[in-house]
Amino acid sequence: MSTAPQLLVTGKSGRMGQAVIEASRQAGVTVTATHDAGQDLVAALAKADVVIDFTIHSFTKTLLEEALKQGTRLVIGTTGHSEDERTLIRKAAESLPIVYAPNFSIGVNTLFWLTRHAARILGNEHFDIEVTEMHHRHKIDAPSGTARRLLEILNEETNTSYHDDIVHGRFGLTGARSSREIGMHTLRGGDVVGDHTVIFAADGERVELTHKASSRMTFASGAVKAAQWLVMQPAGLYDMQDVLGLK
Repeated sequence: MSTAPQLLVTGKSGRMGQAVIEASRQAGVTVTATHDAGQDLVAALAKADVVIDFTIHSFTKTLLEEALKQGTRLVIGTTGHSEDERTLIRKAAESLPIVYAPNFSIGVNTLFWLTRHAARILGNEHFDIEVTEMHHRHKIDAPSGTARRLLEILNEETNTSYHDDIVHGRFGLTGARSSREIGMHTLRGGDVVGDHTVIFAADGERVELTHKASSRMTFASGAVKAAQWLVMQPAGLYDMQDVLGLK
């Protein structure tokens, strides 16, 4: 079930902020306030019941503090958070409904689902697992939030560790890979919106799961859908798998 929230769009001048504003217009959802760095966040929050935030991770702490004061729901699409910042989000979700997701595309969330089930079937005993991602030259975090989530899913299903078993690129005489090793390879260049591939490679066969985004509107439309869904939810930490009913 969804309803029409009153939206605050942060980072209104950014590429994603502009896309969210357009996606809201297309969905018939009213943007009652916008915000950019240096503007009055408290006044903007007072005009909305849901915030859609695609800005920078260092802004999240301030946004959480003010949203908690006003009881404003949050859709957080910003990536690159530190573990301390993730802890703040989890703590705030004890009092607020929050959708926190590395990617709001329906296609990418299908990729998450497929990756989990492929990992359950194929495992890492006979299949070597590699992940690649490519984004535009301006992206500031690596690997992307989407790739990080893919790795976390793979870790969960193969009983491996992000810190101990993920190898970020390779150089030199690395020796043979272990079955626990998961390769992560980040590419940056041009205006690529976002490409992600998960590879399961064994002797004699290979399975590849790929998603390629050609427009930011896929993410923006998903975020607006999440905001509509969030209006009806109690306090808690959700992701797009919850919004799409994939759990």
